[in-house]
Amino acid sequence: MASHQGSLPDRDISEALGERIRRADAEGTPLRIVGGDTKAFLGNTVDSKPLSTREHRGITRYDPVELIVSVRAGTPLAELEARLDEQGQRLPFEPPHFGDAATVGGMVATGLSGPRRPWAGAVRDFVLGIRLIDRHGASLRFGGEVMKNVAGYDLSRLMVGAQGCLGLLAEVSLKVLPKPAAQHSLRLEMPLAQARRHLIEWGRQPLPITAAAWLDGALHLRLEGGPGSVDATGRHLGGESLDATFWSALREQHLTFFTREDDSRPLWRLSLPQQAPAPELEDVDETTMLHDWAGAQRWLRCAAPEETVHDEAIRLGGHATHWRSGTGSPFTPLPPVLAKYHRRLKAELDPNGIFNPGRLYAEL
Repeated sequence: MASHQGSLPDRDISEALGERIRRADAEGTPLRIVGGDTKAFLGNTVDSKPLSTREHRGITRYDPVELIVSVRAGTPLAELEARLDEQGQRLPFEPPHFGDAATVGGMVATGLSGPRRPWAGAVRDFVLGIRLIDRHGASLRFGGEVMKNVAGYDLSRLMVGAQGCLGLLAEVSLKVLPKPAAQHSLRLEMPLAQARRHLIEWGRQPLPITAAAWLDGALHLRLEGGPGSVDATGRHLGGESLDATFWSALREQHLTFFTREDDSRPLWRLSLPQQAPAPELEDVDETTMLHDWAGAQRWLRCAAPEETVHDEAIRLGGHATHWRSGTGSPFTPLPPVLAKYHRRLKAELDPNGIFNPGRLYAEL
């Protein structure tokens, strides 16, 4: 398939990548898998030889009728989205880019989703299958279209959010969806407690809400669907119109909440049950946080030790991520039983520890 004008040509470099991996495994040389590097801040720093996927790119199959697209990992995310947009389709989970160089491989490896996630689903929910280059340099297919898994693992799903520690993602097949006929965003001034009550109530009704965030004393909502439904719901809820760019600014962390320079405290992302109370952390309360995903994802700045924040997130029934840390323990430690399975899977797929060692957890 031809590339977009001005971009690099489509190219399959599976053999070259496989040879690099085969040699690294034989020598026990760790590799740092690199795509666009726009999400390198997420997780621990990997001090290893880089293995770039940028030249391994191109859409290998796209069937707009079947709503399926297959794409190589080094393909720019913006290029894929532009191709889908030509057919009036999109990636439903609204992945963040964090830079123009973002790739499809990085999207899957980090598993990050945007404001639409609670209503549409996460990255993992739309992965149909993958092609993985293992430590022997062999290309293996898993998941939906070819689809025979081995060793009892569904690797097509396990690769999502694995940060490249299980193998090199070479290609992914995704389910896509049509773009809605109408969209409208609005802003409702109200305290957080009232916003949470409304969101719980509205969640029981067939309203076309596809994003909800509370910030600076106001609930921000996005409505998507048929024109009649969107218009009627907008008139029913009231409020003032909100520029739709708010949601891309939220997704890409361009809002002032993320970019302000007068607060040097570390940024944290907490994933909690929607009705969980505010974390009991010094200098943090509900009004100093940004509540996304109808309250299930909360952003805050906090100077407390990493262990304290992780423990508080666990107490509230969720987990925490130290955003842009690069060191320490950015992710909440796994429970012992789950950690055992992670170590077992890593040992089976990457016994010599060459794929992004330590990126997720030191023991992986």
